[in-house]
Amino acid sequence: MRQHGLPVPVIDTGRPHSARIYDYLLGGKDNYRVDQQAGDELVAAATQERAGARANRAFLERAVRHVVGAGLRQVLDIGTGLPHSPNVHEVALDAAPDVRVAYVDNDPIVIAHADALLRGSGVVGVALADPRDPRAVVEHPQVREVIDFDRPLALLLTSVLHFLTDAQEPQQVVAHTEIEKFFEGFELLTPGLVPVPSWRPDAPVAARPATVGVYGAVARKAG
Repeated sequence: MRQHGLPVPVIDTGRPHSARIYDYLLGGKDNYRVDQQAGDELVAAATQERAGARANRAFLERAVRHVVGAGLRQVLDIGTGLPHSPNVHEVALDAAPDVRVAYVDNDPIVIAHADALLRGSGVVGVALADPRDPRAVVEHPQVREVIDFDRPLALLLTSVLHFLTDAQEPQQVVAHTEIEKFFEGFELLTPGLVPVPSWRPDAPVAARPATVGVYGAVARKAG
């Protein structure tokens, strides 16, 4: 059996998997005991990891609501990870019913989960592609089915760059090496690059918020 041109992946429950660990930290159910053990070890070594994962996910939801509320009707989510409700398309469609969303990941296991959940939706594309090859992402037929690159779109890169182990890879993917330089050529929206709990929170942030070790920003490119 093949899917997206590649063999359907065999799920190895004997080794932890990064997407399943993240799902576990978020409180999801698409994980196994080995992932839970790895997640617990991660939290034991860095106590903010679980809070950071959840704060990061909440930031993603707020950012999606913002860009759709600002008028964008196309979302390209690169490095989507395992589906976790509310998913990006659920948040986007709740804000506007005419939104189109393309999910891209280089992990066949992630794509298998996403495709099973979203097949036949008509407004969502699911593509197996490597973010280190932008042309493959842009030209993927599942992306092209829902995204018109001649129209404005929102590009999501959430919790992706730390998986690129080669020091040069982030530069090749996003074109800059320092965190703020990732946004060169873009206008950072207020409040700029901040710890994710501080990016336009839905509720007041504590005077001394917990450290989560995750920064985020939303930026706009004119023209």
